[in-house]
Amino acid sequence: MGKIDTVTKDYMKKNSVFADAFNYFIYGGKQVIKPENLQELDTTEIAFPFGNGDEVAVQKFRDLLKAAILMMDGNAAYLILGVENESEVKYAEPVKTGLYDFLQYSKQVQQTAGRHREAKDRRGHNDGEFLTGFYREDKLTPVITLVILFGSKRWDGPRTLQEMMSTQNPDILKCVADYKINLIEPAAMGADDLEKFHSSLRAVLGFIKYSNDGDELDAFLSNERELESLDVEAARVIKACTNTDIEIDEKAEVINVCKAVREMNEKAAEKAAEKAAEKAAEKARLDTLLKDIKNATEAFHVSIEDAMKALKVGKEDQAILMKMI
Repeated sequence: MGKIDTVTKDYMKKNSVFADAFNYFIYGGKQVIKPENLQELDTTEIAFPFGNGDEVAVQKFRDLLKAAILMMDGNAAYLILGVENESEVKYAEPVKTGLYDFLQYSKQVQQTAGRHREAKDRRGHNDGEFLTGFYREDKLTPVITLVILFGSKRWDGPRTLQEMMSTQNPDILKCVADYKINLIEPAAMGADDLEKFHSSLRAVLGFIKYSNDGDELDAFLSNERELESLDVEAARVIKACTNTDIEIDEKAEVINVCKAVREMNEKAAEKAAEKAAEKAAEKARLDTLLKDIKNATEAFHVSIEDAMKALKVGKEDQAILMKMI
């Protein structure tokens, strides 16, 4: 697993951040899904799609998967929520996330069938119900997978399964089952969208969004108070996903990203000034040496090569000086 995959997974695993992402996407920022009502699930999706387990199993591993309980119209509702963190556009994402979701539904069907076998409650159910193990009254828990692009580029890949088809003939596509991805894309967000987040995810996505525009990033750093006391996990995501060389004290719980960026820029400016000074000093040395060589050729009526030998000019300098003459 790469560095970006590791830090984004560790960060999104936090219930407060996980809930914030789904509250933004599903409810427009309303705090419906509570962090305390999330339960982490096994991210292994394994199923036997074609029968009773005699065939080869299909096994995949999600990034994150949690069960959520929320109140809707006074009743408890259950959801299974998954997150896929991407640092680059994945051009087969609808197939990838669709497979995860349907494997999860397949797992639910198998678990339901297992409960019926244990309960031995076939009485009153027909052969079709018995053979599948899924009865007419049985229902599935909705599975929602959210793809989060931790990069500043626009998503230019397919967002639906039908977009990936070799034909776009409407007569054919109307018979092809579709699947769409649920995508959070920082580059496509406006300032109003970012305001709908209530955790450090707002600061992370905003920093990523503006990371390639110095002026926009400076303005964001000035206005986003969260960045002055950002949790270390969020700071790690910013550092890894934007390649921003900020210093992070691993013993600290929070970091002032604004200050860290200023210090990074100051160090970069100091290094640039040092390099410029070194370059200027080297040019002055070569100019002086070239002047001495020319003076020697004129005073002693010798060739440039002889003058260089007399002045004990090194071979490397000789090659450079010959280009300057």
